[in-house]
Parts: sequence; C-alpha cells; structure tokens
Amino acid sequence: MIHIRPARTDEIERVREIERVSATRFLGTDRAWLAQDEPTDARTLAERIGSGGLLVATEADGPIAFVMFRPVEGCAYVEQIDVLPSHARRGIGAALLAAVAGLARARGWPALTLSTFKDVPFNAPYYARLGFEPVEHPTPGLAKIRAEHEARGLDETARVFMQRRV
Repeated sequence: MIHIRPARTDEIERVREIERVSATRFLGTDRAWLAQDEPTDARTLAERIGSGGLLVATEADGPIAFVMFRPVEGCAYVEQIDVLPSHARRGIGAALLAAVAGLARARGWPALTLSTFKDVPFNAPYYARLGFEPVEHPTPGLAKIRAEHEARGLDETARVFMQRRV
C-alpha cells in the first residue's frame, strides 16, 4: 500500500536517487542527456522539506516517488515529480499531484502549475490526461522559471507551461 507524507531530511539522498533513476526513462529519446543530469541538490531539497514543499510516496521499504513544489505567484508550482520506473503506471504520480492539490487548497492557492516537455508521452500528454491545460501567456513568474531553465541548458521551445485549477 502506498502512503503519501511530507519528506524528512534523512530521506534527501533517497529522493536524489529516485530522481536519478527516474531520469533513465529519457534514454532512447532525443532527451537522453537528461539521464546524465545531476539530481536536485541537497540544499534545495532541505529547503523544500522545511517549507512543506516535498512529499514522498512510500511503501514498506521507504520512498518510491516524490513531488517537489513551491509557491509561484500564488499557485503551487510543481518543480519536479518522479516515480521509480519499477513503480510506474500505478497512479502514484497522479496521487502525488492530488496531494499537492489538497495542500494548495488548504493554503489558498487556486491552481497547480508546471513546466514539461511537449512531445514526451510521459510529460505534457500525461498531464493533459490529468486535467492540466497549456498556459498561453506565461506570467512574469513563469517567464523567470523559463529563464532559469534556459540557463541550465533546457530547450524551452520544446517545453510548455501547464496549469490545473484545484
């Protein structure tokens, strides 16, 4: 049985490992280089834990998935969501997003936003099935995120911002 709860600081390295292993899903795509990308740094993960912006999905042996989010312009911006490939296609990602939506409602945030690849089946098409819609005109906060992505080397022409009301 899967349980979703706030992450703990002693789980930071496990979260980084989940991110690292999950990135292997990009192997065999034109985004294979993402499998070599460094996972989120421990300092950022600790900050998200401190602000209540990092949830983990766990089984008996510990975390198997996570979602990291932060407030951006009064909405919950989903920075990263990863599920171990061995646990994919079980609704765990959708459950994590539902948990974030619940927290967003409680915090008075009206929507979830995220940035994702347009053409990768487990990215934009997946989020569209979960009710996310493309953001036609990025806000200043989303434009700042786009600039951060470009500074990391991401091709923003291949990405889309999406939003779902909570």
